[in-house]
Amino acid sequence: MNRPVVVGVDGSPPSLVAAEHAAQAATLRSRPLHLVHGYLHPLGYGVPLNPYDVGVPAPTEQAQKMVAQAAAELADRWPGLTVEARQVAGGPGAALVEESRRAELVVVGSRGLGGFAGLLLGSVGAQVAAHAHCPVLVVRPAEQPLPVEGPVLVGVDGSESAELAVGYAADEATRRGTPVVLVHVRPSDEERRVPDEVAETRAADQAESVELLATAGAAVRGSHPGLAVEERVLRAAKPEQALIEASGDASLVVVGTRGRGGFTGMLLGSVSQALVQHAHCPVLVAHPYGHAR
Repeated sequence: MNRPVVVGVDGSPPSLVAAEHAAQAATLRSRPLHLVHGYLHPLGYGVPLNPYDVGVPAPTEQAQKMVAQAAAELADRWPGLTVEARQVAGGPGAALVEESRRAELVVVGSRGLGGFAGLLLGSVGAQVAAHAHCPVLVVRPAEQPLPVEGPVLVGVDGSESAELAVGYAADEATRRGTPVVLVHVRPSDEERRVPDEVAETRAADQAESVELLATAGAAVRGSHPGLAVEERVLRAAKPEQALIEASGDASLVVVGTRGRGGFTGMLLGSVSQALVQHAHCPVLVAHPYGHAR
């Protein structure tokens, strides 16, 4: 099955930037690109808001022109890329989640039309990032150009979700021809002198971090021969702080859906949510294919 790369477009600058990233991702994967415009209000989720109105409105001519123009421009800028565009009767978030069932990758912008200034990731992007059935690329910040340099960064914590993220990160780094950087974050050391037993505990923690990274690094080197792999132990009060700062030098950050200590009812763990909202480069949320919620 030749799964496409799917991107939601609504005519807003963030969605058009997301479409450019999606074209790059489709080209790297040798996959077709599908532009999707969900043309009902997000709260409607494809169902008429008036229960007595059983008809579904037809797509507007203006929206049709918008998606057709976006498709034509992308096909012109990315020779050889197959681009399809269509409108779907459904809320943008629900439409993209449904499309993700058959997609290789779904790409969303940081905020589309109707977004609030204080919301770094719009409701559509947040819904897709949490509920998709395939990996999701969240493109932010929108004002920056397509990343062409910098490693692919991924956090390692020993969880099953992080293990999947490491595999996706290695795949992405191989496609891009960049190194992959495996990062494990430990709590910060206090500046004051500490008792010997505390120092011993910290030494043991450091050794555990090194071993965790070495195991992940060995797996990546075995599955991706020739890929440059770097292993880093970082210290910070919170893992998200260190990863957000490290993302400033990366072309992509890959996160799992939930790490160690995550709550069962939480679709995205706190670290993943923080990176999706605040990273300095695009973020790939590593949903497994066929993921259902």
